[in-house]
Amino acid sequence: MDSRIQKMAAIIVNYSTHVQAGERVLFRGTSPLAQPLLQAMTIEALKVGARPFNYIHISQEAKMTLEHGNLDQIETENPMLRLMYDTADVIVRVEAEEDTKALAGFPTEKIQARGRALGGLLATQMKREGDKSLRRCTTLFPTEAYARDAGMTLKEYEDFVFGACMVDHSDPVGYWTAMRDEQQRLIEYLRGKKTLHVRGKNIDMTMSIDGRIFENASGQANFPDGEIFTGPVENSVNGWVKFTFPAIYGGNVVKGAELRFENGVVTHAAAQEGENFLKAVLDTDAGARRLGEFAIGTNRGVNRFTGQILFDEKIHGTVHMAVGKGYPFTGSVNDSAVHWDMICDMRDGGEILVDGVLFYKDGEFLVK
Repeated sequence: MDSRIQKMAAIIVNYSTHVQAGERVLFRGTSPLAQPLLQAMTIEALKVGARPFNYIHISQEAKMTLEHGNLDQIETENPMLRLMYDTADVIVRVEAEEDTKALAGFPTEKIQARGRALGGLLATQMKREGDKSLRRCTTLFPTEAYARDAGMTLKEYEDFVFGACMVDHSDPVGYWTAMRDEQQRLIEYLRGKKTLHVRGKNIDMTMSIDGRIFENASGQANFPDGEIFTGPVENSVNGWVKFTFPAIYGGNVVKGAELRFENGVVTHAAAQEGENFLKAVLDTDAGARRLGEFAIGTNRGVNRFTGQILFDEKIHGTVHMAVGKGYPFTGSVNDSAVHWDMICDMRDGGEILVDGVLFYKDGEFLVK
């Protein structure tokens, strides 16, 4: 086994999720390709006296369900996962796709039904994270499919992934701890502030953050990590944004997505490619047309777009926002089966004003 896998597993178990003796831990892999990391994390969890359980989705499971299932079957929630999402102390989800395009091209009603099937688990996860009864981490294991999307060989992609996770760093935990401290300084500045104005060549949006909480994403809930984020006041978002990177959701790619908000609701949506899919997802439910998250990416180790949101949303010098479900622990009350992150580059003239004061410009924070 690559020693970096074992090191990554140790960081996730001991730093990201702080697994303790006696705790119930779910390690969930999206395909059998996740097994090396699942095995390594299982060993680490056993070392600390926890009770690890593994759930691995079979090859092409989601595609087979959409292809051969009716809407009722597709919409049925997985009762085995429901049990663990209700009772586990820690859940680690390992993305390890064999075919990132497997779910592209299915009818709208089937995509929406799948969103509803997953939406209940997502809601439980967010609620339990908010009340501190669940610690969760989402990570990714390198596969040939991800490497192809990124335009890399598998070895190059492995180096990219482990580099973004700082696994090759002499003191990875020290790195993530230092990031946490620096981001906390920014969050303290934002505490009690009222409004954000995000503007640039591809964006001009205002939103209220009054009473909302910025969260410090520094290697716990995601690995790798690197962002500060909140849930804007639901009816406060006004303006427009053109997302500068492809927006990918369920294997479907939308290029040149543009959204216009009026009093918190998406009133206009367009795209150069994939416009029908974009509009279909926004019509999943009422909450899908509101913002559940606004975030600023801070990971300097993620220096290129790869087509995987776990990395791309962390690109230093970008902002991203998610239509749909908000995180209750930020103060968001927006509910939806959807949570779709989309990214806008701010490195060429982008600015963020906080209560009228310039806070961020050209991808860098100005607050000292």
